[in-house]
Amino acid sequence: MTVYRNEVVLQSEDWTGLIDTHCHLDLEPLSLRLAEVVNCAHQAGVTQFVVPGVHPDGWARMAATAERHAGISPAFGIHPMHAALADDDNLSRLAERASTGVAIGEIGLDPAYAVSLERQERAFRDQLSLAVSLGLPVLVHCRRTFQRTLRVLQEERVHQVGGIMHAFSGSPEMAREFIRLGFVISISGVITRNSAVRPLRVVRELPLECLVLETDAPDLTPQRYRGQSNQPAYIVETLRAVAGTKGVEPAVVAHSSRAATLRILEKLPAA
Repeated sequence: MTVYRNEVVLQSEDWTGLIDTHCHLDLEPLSLRLAEVVNCAHQAGVTQFVVPGVHPDGWARMAATAERHAGISPAFGIHPMHAALADDDNLSRLAERASTGVAIGEIGLDPAYAVSLERQERAFRDQLSLAVSLGLPVLVHCRRTFQRTLRVLQEERVHQVGGIMHAFSGSPEMAREFIRLGFVISISGVITRNSAVRPLRVVRELPLECLVLETDAPDLTPQRYRGQSNQPAYIVETLRAVAGTKGVEPAVVAHSSRAATLRILEKLPAA
């Protein structure tokens, strides 16, 4: 058990080896106290962290973060909010760097951003094509564009590499379509919030072997810690919510999530 800044009490209980499949440890405020954040996560049973790319300028910082801290693995990519930067130069840079990561991400479609969906789709397709050519899975950001995202993934033959649907907010029916393409569905701290509906349905209706866990730290903070920056240790809240929804012990969910993550992210160290 650990007490973090006298605010957070977390306990690993009888699980270990949790993998946070999506956390931005290279970004502030987490990067400013990274050793403390990682130590707190370890005390909560989280031993590995997948750090996805957002902006090309952050790739070198991500690589340096992974070199300094054991258990951190990068996944380079251009976030849909920065899709306009997916030009020939940056795509060439991504091609040179991508194979040193465990996946390409986070990439996808989101109408909430100023960049047009047409431009986002071009960037998405270019990065999917690169992932398939390199044999790397993808971390997909998808909000309110599920049918379009599914079509793009099918047309780009992403079933050859599979991936993770990040912080999935769609229906169980849509989730099954992505699972047929070789994806697993990532559950975030949103499932703990008082307003959660779809995430609960997804967890209730899908088999555990199709689900993985993430924080999306510093965003998507679980209900218990709303108002604070999210951090990997808080994945325990999501773990417990999934276990409660499925009617199983948290250790069962911890084991299943780890196994599913390692199945998809083959380059992630198993130790």
